[in-house]
Amino acid sequence: MLTVSSCPPDPRVRDVRRLERRLYTYAGLEDFVLLYPLYALLFAEHGLTTAEISSLFAIWCVVGLLVEVPSGVWADAVSRRVTLVAGPLLTAAGFALWALAPSYAAYAAGFTLWAVGGSLRSGSMEALVHDELERLGAADRYGRIMGRAAAFGMAATAAATAAAAPALAFGGDALVWVGSIGACLLCAAAGATLPEHRAAAHHDTTERPGYLATLRSGLAEVRGSRPVRRAMVLAVVITSIWGVLDEYVPLLAAATGVATETVPLLVLVVWVGVTLGSLLVTAGERLSIRAAGALVAAAAVALAAGALSGTPAGFALLAVAFLVFQLADVLADARLQAAITGRSRATITSLTGLGTNITSLLAYGTYAALSPYASHGTVFALLAVPYLLVAAAMGRPRRATPTPAPAVQEGG
Repeated sequence: MLTVSSCPPDPRVRDVRRLERRLYTYAGLEDFVLLYPLYALLFAEHGLTTAEISSLFAIWCVVGLLVEVPSGVWADAVSRRVTLVAGPLLTAAGFALWALAPSYAAYAAGFTLWAVGGSLRSGSMEALVHDELERLGAADRYGRIMGRAAAFGMAATAAATAAAAPALAFGGDALVWVGSIGACLLCAAAGATLPEHRAAAHHDTTERPGYLATLRSGLAEVRGSRPVRRAMVLAVVITSIWGVLDEYVPLLAAATGVATETVPLLVLVVWVGVTLGSLLVTAGERLSIRAAGALVAAAAVALAAGALSGTPAGFALLAVAFLVFQLADVLADARLQAAITGRSRATITSLTGLGTNITSLLAYGTYAALSPYASHGTVFALLAVPYLLVAAAMGRPRRATPTPAPAVQEGG
């Protein structure tokens, strides 16, 4: 009698899948925030002008700028998992402050807490995931896994956006606040389940270096590695502008003249595009740098055209633009992580975040300065111009095109 024996599954494959499940849970809960499509409108309803709202975004950026690198160094020197737990707890505290004391001062304090929480997660997540995959011999899966994690986050944002209008209609502001704070608390709980095997990832059991040694190590790698510097610059430019414009999408939607209850639905259209961009990473990894630059240029044109249309239909073009920007964002991070070879991965990623925050702060300032003189659609179109410059730089002839990331094989 013939018997068919099957090999037991590779424990490393199980560990990779377990990491994926926990990462996707964390990413989904982190972005299931009912407030996302509504908080700019809530600020406006409490009497804040566009310039004041922009100043809150600037506070968010400045605090993030100050905390970004120290939090990344701390994650490398102490624990990345701890920072991933602490981040959403601080964000929940900021939302609670907004709910209990709606005023400009409370909003500013809440954005401060949110910025610190975001900085604690920034860099730590990428470093933890990459090092865990490297430990399991699956570092080549990083781009696809992070793309899927981003897709889970975007899908959660889309779901929260779709749920925001009925939640507001059914339970009022209170239900929106409770749902947003609850998601942050659950996210912190999910973060506590993430694995962290730092010594094994680097094939040694030596004691972790201290804070200053970790910072010096990260700075030394940035100074000494041209690929790391190039990847950092690309990640900064690609990420910052569309991240700023995202905050103004609800105001752009309201400017089309639709009812307040319809605004989250237009925001949802844009976030469907962002989610699809996260899922196209595998195809994106096969693009040459010049082809990727051409896509970015086309996205810039679509962004400007959609914003200037002044109609709800224009949000379909915005969705296409944000799809490309999100895809380019994930690919830029994957190239950065592949270029880093030392132990200060979260530090270098946070240095990149610092550059992103500085550039974002300039974009927020530009938006605030232009807002009294130009419509939201016009400002969106003007801020699409930097992407044309990025596309031109990416399309510049090079001696050799970057080698695409290896194809990911499912199941180990």
